[in-house]
Amino acid sequence: MARSEGSICKLCLVCSVIANLFFGVNLYRGRRGLWGRNWSIDEVSIQGLSWSGRAAAEAESAAARECSGHGRAYLDGVVVDGRPACECNNCYGGPDCSLFLPSCFADADEGDPLFLEPFWKQHAESSAVMVAGWHRMSYSFSDQTTLSQELESLLRKLHSLVGNAITDGKYILFGAGSTQLLSAAVHALSPHNSSLPASVVASIPYYSLYREQTEFFNSADCSFQGDPARWKNTTNTTGDIIEFVTAPNNPNGQLNEAVLHGPNIKTIYDRAYYWPHFTGIPSPADEDLTIFTISKLTGHAGSRFGWAFIRNEEVYQRMNMYLELNTMGVSRDTQLRALKLLKVIIKDGGREIFEFGYKTMTKRWDRLRKTLSMSNRFSLQKVPPENCTYFQKVREPTPAYAWVKCEWEEDRNCIEILNAAKILGRGGSIFHDDDRYVRLSLIKSDDDFDVLISHLEGLVSGEDGAKIM
Repeated sequence: MARSEGSICKLCLVCSVIANLFFGVNLYRGRRGLWGRNWSIDEVSIQGLSWSGRAAAEAESAAARECSGHGRAYLDGVVVDGRPACECNNCYGGPDCSLFLPSCFADADEGDPLFLEPFWKQHAESSAVMVAGWHRMSYSFSDQTTLSQELESLLRKLHSLVGNAITDGKYILFGAGSTQLLSAAVHALSPHNSSLPASVVASIPYYSLYREQTEFFNSADCSFQGDPARWKNTTNTTGDIIEFVTAPNNPNGQLNEAVLHGPNIKTIYDRAYYWPHFTGIPSPADEDLTIFTISKLTGHAGSRFGWAFIRNEEVYQRMNMYLELNTMGVSRDTQLRALKLLKVIIKDGGREIFEFGYKTMTKRWDRLRKTLSMSNRFSLQKVPPENCTYFQKVREPTPAYAWVKCEWEEDRNCIEILNAAKILGRGGSIFHDDDRYVRLSLIKSDDDFDVLISHLEGLVSGEDGAKIM
């Protein structure tokens, strides 16, 4: 009897091991398993797997929703019938996003970098993050800092591989996107307890956030004063001047350089778009204060992660104090996700993502140029070719935005012309330029871009004297 019971126990143990191996392999191969069966969340979670089993099944369940290719389902989305509902792209609707809405507006306003979403769908496994409920609950890491040392190391390695920034001998800080770092930089470079505030300037057309942040925070230490050209030939300027230099520029894609130089000039370089899918990289940036963001590198704008390289220790300390008092550092969850994404990029030296991004942007610019070449009413900015040390060739720039100009004399407000054609963009006055200009975002989803081109083709074909497409 004892031998019989022992045999039964051994048999049960063997069966348990086989069952766990079977379901473990199924989980590894995906929710459809080895033979294409759709395992439910409950089925996976009860097979003796650890906490990661149910978490993985939930993620797979959301990712498995196709949404007709015109939307996505998210774990944190609205739940319908026990599953996350489809969130449709602009101009699509219905429960599965299969309904096209022909009367909708083409949204080319926001700078959401969704053009990289297909790349990350191809790398869903290697870029996924599994986080336990007890992950990084502390205010700080074990070394009592708020920065992941591994993430810092990967960022420095990435810039070395791409050749777009020299990081040796510089401090690094993380921020909630470049937005927080820009504000921290202005604070750090402004004179404190001075009767003469610093003048913050940026060349027209400039990213509107520079002015908006400076005016909103209304610091006694600085004030926004517009274009730096007014100080260029002035020799007796008193007080500090903080110049924003955006390269490539938002909105027109130009590789701007500093206008002002001198002992009282402080410069903040915004390099958000200084990556091979947007511009040639002629040489590595080696400025005193340079800011980057993951938004335009990987497309993960929603993760809110940026970083700055700072040469001067005092400026670094003042920026760090600003960030600590403002948010006590960047979310540890965000740093983990950034770390995972960078590992995917660095694995092949960035070759795959940058070639994917450059190819996508090149196709979009080719379609846009072809469409507007038929027009005598609209023109595009001209950005000269650049030698790219990363791709090792001279290449045409592929900026994130089209800077469109209405050429007809009567079209004094270009955004009104485009709005009437159901196209959303940003008027020139937002960038402190003429309203004959409009910025159109080219980095949103494929659906957004297709609708934009369709509406532009309709607008151009209605011109008097337009060329035949």
